[in-house]
Amino acid sequence: MEEYHPGDEVAFNPDEASNSVKECIEGIIGGVDYSQNKVNQWTATIVEHSLTQLVKQGKPFKYIVNCAVMQKSGAGLHTASSCYWDTTTDGSCTVRWENRTMYCVVSVFAVAVTL
Repeated sequence: MEEYHPGDEVAFNPDEASNSVKECIEGIIGGVDYSQNKVNQWTATIVEHSLTQLVKQGKPFKYIVNCAVMQKSGAGLHTASSCYWDTTTDGSCTVRWENRTMYCVVSVFAVAVTL
């Protein structure tokens, strides 16, 4: 974990966040088939674990993590987001993951905390 000093300008690293999220998704639903009865548990666990991993990086951000799990059925899924923030420090990333029975889309928003 990097050491943070107040006053340092820290920019959000979307690649680092995406890798953390992918690891969380793989660890939770990587080897399973879609189950309607487990979706609520999966989505809650994915956002909690992703958030925990992001916070462990020790960077001065507030995070918002959103997760959608959808059974593969041929239906379309379209999402969009918009943010008004400081583009030099704040950022976001979206991870799209799939296996043979489902899609998982996780969005992370990071807003820098100035101390």
